[in-house]
Amino acid sequence: MRDYVCGVDADLLGHPYMRRVIDLGHDDEGPVVATLVSRRAETPSRRAVLYVHGFVDYFFQTHLADFYVERGWDFYALDLRKYGRSLLPHQTPNFCRSLEEYHPELDEAARIIREEDGHDTLLVNAHSTGGLIIPLWVHARRDRDLVDGMFLNSPFFDFNAGWFVRRPLVTMVGRTGRGRPYGVVPMGLSKVYGMSLHAEHRGEWLYDLTWKPLGGFPVRAGWVNAIHLAQRQLRAGLDIRVPILVACSTVSGRYTQWSEAAHAGDAVLDVAHIARWSHRLGRHVTLVRIEGGRHDLVLSREPARGRTFSELDRWLSGYFPAPPAPPAETASTPVPAAPADPG
Repeated sequence: MRDYVCGVDADLLGHPYMRRVIDLGHDDEGPVVATLVSRRAETPSRRAVLYVHGFVDYFFQTHLADFYVERGWDFYALDLRKYGRSLLPHQTPNFCRSLEEYHPELDEAARIIREEDGHDTLLVNAHSTGGLIIPLWVHARRDRDLVDGMFLNSPFFDFNAGWFVRRPLVTMVGRTGRGRPYGVVPMGLSKVYGMSLHAEHRGEWLYDLTWKPLGGFPVRAGWVNAIHLAQRQLRAGLDIRVPILVACSTVSGRYTQWSEAAHAGDAVLDVAHIARWSHRLGRHVTLVRIEGGRHDLVLSREPARGRTFSELDRWLSGYFPAPPAPPAETASTPVPAAPADPG
């Protein structure tokens, strides 16, 4: 087996976060890596959660890690190749030709969590494009029992556009992407969602705008084709055999300029698409709608953020109840020594 792990050191988030760089070889642009961030619970745990981010994103949501660690889960987050900590100077940000390109780092992360770090239970918490990548990976690995459950936060099951764009036009762009994968297409993100999040604009969160710019990175035809093919596979139906929680906002909006409504709805995806296609994931799917939720529900304003964590806590308690505490040690009463035999 190839030795994927390059090294373990302190993460940019500081103590108690650590990171491992995973060497993934080379592609047509050069060397490729992924980065696995970890934080252990206060007491030893056999349960772990792996967080996977979305498009134009990386892991910075430490309050999400707090939530899991406080409930006795060891926390891991994977910055996929060409994202965040894993983005190298020679690479096209966030680019892929197929979502299967992410399977090696997901396989390696699962191996580290289960085999090296000794966890029996693995939950995957994925957001947006991560919420499309992860179901296809779990479906492909369903006979290996790598994952015990999934929480999908506003998963990217369809493009947020009218029918003509979502079907004929995306199909045409996808065909172009097979021959000219790096060609830029006019499907960029609005800055409104980023403005609603970042503390230097109209939000409350601080993160690196070079890794998560307000307007995103240029959208490439090859990436559109990868998403289009993955979404078609998901909408045709997957066979995921573990419990799944899908959560999204109650409303959506497409904004070209700032609106206060961006604070209280999904400004990136159409939540009706998420609700429509969730049942295609597998046999045990719970759908929750969060009033006032943003696209990344855990970055919502209160009280929507609290509702998100309450629903997640309730679902976890049902499917993954906390293991019983070990019995308290009790002091034993000394047994008197037998009298000596006078004979």
